[in-house]
Amino acid sequence: MMLSPEQTDSDQPWSQSDAETMLNDIKVGCITDEPMEGEGKTKSLAPQALSREEKRRRRRATAKYRSAHATRERVRVEAFNVAFAELRKLLPTLPPDKKLSKIEILRLAICYISYLNHVLDV
Repeated sequence: MMLSPEQTDSDQPWSQSDAETMLNDIKVGCITDEPMEGEGKTKSLAPQALSREEKRRRRRATAKYRSAHATRERVRVEAFNVAFAELRKLLPTLPPDKKLSKIEILRLAICYISYLNHVLDV
C-alpha cells in the first residue's frame, strides 16, 4: 500500500492481519524465476516463511501484548500474595503480627503441619 504525500504512517490503522496480508503480498511479488547474475540457478528474493517461534516473538513484541501480559502478571502476583496472607493467618507465631517472608511462611507451615500430624497420631 503506497501512501500519498499528504498521508503519514500514523494515519493508517494498522493491525496484525494487515501486516500479515502485506507481508504475503510482498512474498508473492518478489519471487522471480530469472537467474541472478553469474548464476544459472533461480533465486527467490522473498524472505523465508516465518517459523512458529519467529511469529510468536513478533506477536510478543507488540505494545498491546506487553501491556496485557503485564496486567495478567500483576493479577497473578496479587493472587499469590493474597494466598500467602491467608496461609500466614492460619499459622501460630509469636508475636502474632510478626511480618514473615514467603519462605518463612512456607517453612513454618511445613513444621505446623508436621506438628498437627504428630498430635493426631498420639
